[in-house]
Amino acid sequence: MLGKLKRVLGIERLIGIFKKKKTISLGFYGAVNAGKTTLANRISMDWLGEEVGTVSEIPHETRDIQKVENVKVDTEAGSLNMNIIDMPGIATQVDFKEFEKFGFNEEEAKNRAKEATKGIIEAIKWLNNVDAVLVVMDSTKDPYTQVNITIIGNLEARGIPMIVIANKIDSEDASPESIENAFPQHIVVQVSASTGDNMDNLYTAIHKHLT
Repeated sequence: MLGKLKRVLGIERLIGIFKKKKTISLGFYGAVNAGKTTLANRISMDWLGEEVGTVSEIPHETRDIQKVENVKVDTEAGSLNMNIIDMPGIATQVDFKEFEKFGFNEEEAKNRAKEATKGIIEAIKWLNNVDAVLVVMDSTKDPYTQVNITIIGNLEARGIPMIVIANKIDSEDASPESIENAFPQHIVVQVSASTGDNMDNLYTAIHKHLT
């Protein structure tokens, strides 16, 4: 009986080791211009020396799913491998007139709106392909939005592990505490994707909570 128990425990330890070594597919979700691509670029540049995508003030600049594979990260808690999947910004509606403000003519604006809508649909479908998610929020804005609540609700319903990112803490009007208060049931990590502040804390949190 004792020998059988040892074998079982040994197998469980091996399974745990394999689980820790596997590559996780990490999705980046959030509202438009929350800083998802900036954060994805920061992580990729830190460990691979290459960017994931283009950052722009124009809404829905990321309209296609962008992916960088085999990002090997060293943390205080250990090493981990992950595939970075930068999703298009989520919005409840896409108004082509928003693009006209950035110099697009009506036809270009309508095409951009169609592409953005398609990107949102694809991002939602990709929830079936991710192991964990970083929910990126702009800490200079009110976190109680329909987009943020919808994203969090979908992830909770699907049982997908997540970390909420309070981004842009380098801004003078940042209030990351408002995000912590809005979603106290979840782990919130404060970072500045643009400056790299607190990235080590994020890497450790990913290793501890999402692998």
